[in-house]
Amino acid sequence: MSNIESQTNTPDPSYLEKTDGARIAYHKLTGRSPGIIFFGGFASDMTGTKAMAVESYARNRGQAFLRFDYQGHGQSSGKFSDGTIGTWLSDSLAVLDAQTEGPQILIGSSMGGWLTLLTALKRPERIKALIGIASAPDFTEDLMWAKFDELTKNTLLKDGIYYEPTEYDEQPYTITLSLIEDGRTHLVLRDRLGISVPIRLLHGMSDADVPYEVSLKLAEHVVSDDVEVILLKDGDHRLSTSKDLMILTAQIEKLLCTNLKPD
Repeated sequence: MSNIESQTNTPDPSYLEKTDGARIAYHKLTGRSPGIIFFGGFASDMTGTKAMAVESYARNRGQAFLRFDYQGHGQSSGKFSDGTIGTWLSDSLAVLDAQTEGPQILIGSSMGGWLTLLTALKRPERIKALIGIASAPDFTEDLMWAKFDELTKNTLLKDGIYYEPTEYDEQPYTITLSLIEDGRTHLVLRDRLGISVPIRLLHGMSDADVPYEVSLKLAEHVVSDDVEVILLKDGDHRLSTSKDLMILTAQIEKLLCTNLKPD
């Protein structure tokens, strides 16, 4: 669920001071409406290839744009192991409320796809469209807990923490029982999902982390009729090749030029 592909030598971020004491790092561009917000993946950060590509696109187009790090990610405060879906949703809503104005297009990568859905449910009046990149809604339950063997489950239940090896980093993922339990309070694929804005879902058919069928299931669950699933046969979980990025920015452009023109 991670997309660790960070780039260096970026300017220092600004910080949002939350009421819970967290400091959320962000970068933003002022520009035309609707704005674009990029939501990163699990254990990723806002300097990844996709976030930077969307920022470059927005800058060239004169579009408002924002990227940020959740608590325990990147340059924001906090420990990753203390985070949950609820924590990171709170960060997302705080950034949306405090640092953006007017309608927004939310772009979510992997776990970010789940958080964009939750954000859209909480702030429906602010959201004009969603774009998911290898979206991973409900991954803590369906792609973690449901697939863990009994030893792993027992370790979590006994110790409250499990260290899962990952190909994306030398260090293992820190999986906590709190993450799993909190995730169960934010599941979105169990019932009809009341989101009616245009939705575009990009997913690689060679994704070894989040099966592309997850995006198909999501398309079925939302009430919106304006949903397109774009499957890339050779695409992996990151979807960060030059071709992938061209497809992503083309989808943003289509939304801005057709569905989201001012009334």
